[in-house]
Amino acid sequence: MDELVGLLPPGRVLVDPDVLASYRHDEAEWAPYGTPAAVVRPRTAEEVQVVVRYCARHGVPVVPRGAGTGLSGGANAVAGCVVVALDGMRAIKEIDPLEKLAVVEPGVVNDDLRAACAEQGLWYPPDPASSPWSTIGGNVATNAGGVCCVKYGVTGDYVLGLQVVTGTGELVRLGRRTAKGVAGYDLTSLLVGSEGTLGVITEVTVRLRPRREPERTVAGYFPSVVAAGRAVEAVAAAGLTPSALELVDRQCLEAVDAWKNMGLSADADTVLLGRTDAPGAAGEAEADAMLACFTAAGATWSVRSSDQEEADALFAARRLAYPALERLGPVLTEDICVPVGRVAEMLGRVQDIGVRHDTRIANIAHAGDGNLHPMLLTAEGDEAARLRAQAAFDDIVREALELGGTVTGEHGVGLLKRDGLRAELDPAVLDLHRAVRDALDPHRILNPGKVFTTGKEST
Repeated sequence: MDELVGLLPPGRVLVDPDVLASYRHDEAEWAPYGTPAAVVRPRTAEEVQVVVRYCARHGVPVVPRGAGTGLSGGANAVAGCVVVALDGMRAIKEIDPLEKLAVVEPGVVNDDLRAACAEQGLWYPPDPASSPWSTIGGNVATNAGGVCCVKYGVTGDYVLGLQVVTGTGELVRLGRRTAKGVAGYDLTSLLVGSEGTLGVITEVTVRLRPRREPERTVAGYFPSVVAAGRAVEAVAAAGLTPSALELVDRQCLEAVDAWKNMGLSADADTVLLGRTDAPGAAGEAEADAMLACFTAAGATWSVRSSDQEEADALFAARRLAYPALERLGPVLTEDICVPVGRVAEMLGRVQDIGVRHDTRIANIAHAGDGNLHPMLLTAEGDEAARLRAQAAFDDIVREALELGGTVTGEHGVGLLKRDGLRAELDPAVLDLHRAVRDALDPHRILNPGKVFTTGKEST
């Protein structure tokens, strides 16, 4: 490491064993990881370039990392690698109200960008549940979604341009700042969701929207997740486009209450939370129509919330569900996405899988776009329960594919979904992926072992 230390400013290269241990893995439960040889915390794109060129010369794996909030093992270290921790590159370089764009470094926290945009009457829509902690670079690497993506889309819909260090150490700019542009291949979109396997992101240019109207909230209690799933289908069938449609089961609300004492546990098996931000009379009509869908689908109680504080608390509980459950023991989190018309059926299958494998499964979901997050709960140190949960995890992936779904909606493939990717994509399509990777990372140093399970990418 002496050579690398000499190439960078003082303090950038960290080799203390305790520090290295804290950078070994992200939040994915039971995903394998190794111990890095070093952690580098660069402050500029040029410093990232130095690191990648050094690693290319010596054949050292490079693992890019944001805040480490990922749930698929995509940021997990491999033995002897250099972890490039980008959370120190946190400058918001520009917010342009006229062009409605922002230029940020990859370590900027999602909520910090949203707050800075709000000060200028602008809005950055992508809002993953981890938005108080996750970084824009990590959001781009996984093409993160969030609560409002049912209406406004995912991270990739807002990425105009990137600055990237390729696997050969080239520092390049991709994309544009203009509203339109079709010069050359869309390499920006290629990098979005590539999980650090095609380049290290050092700058992101994102599209912004004007600040939106205040939202109206509709809440419904349902006797089962399947009944709530039918309400989701009813909302879609009615031609409604809510700004959020989130499902939270009782297990999640009770876990949040036990942790934060918010008093939100409902007298229901499942809660469905809908929102509309349509302006004026259109918003009133959409909220009424959503309420009617809830009632017709079997809600035991449903209401349009007139208390904004209470409504915000319900959505805050939705965001806190995962960390609240994590306090109770290991949580293996799913991230399947199915067609909206199959949401109820998939939720029913998840329940059956839990019974079949004697595994407790809690449910949250971006239900409006079919993105389900079953969370498989186990007791600390219970090896038999871990094996049952992993078998249930595999069955959920398989049955999501049977219903025309995908193995990951927003968390990425990482390590946990590599077998699922192979099941979802044809061999010829996987070969196309590998050809692209060979072009941008011919030395195979960028995040090796992630995404793919066969061929040269195998761990």
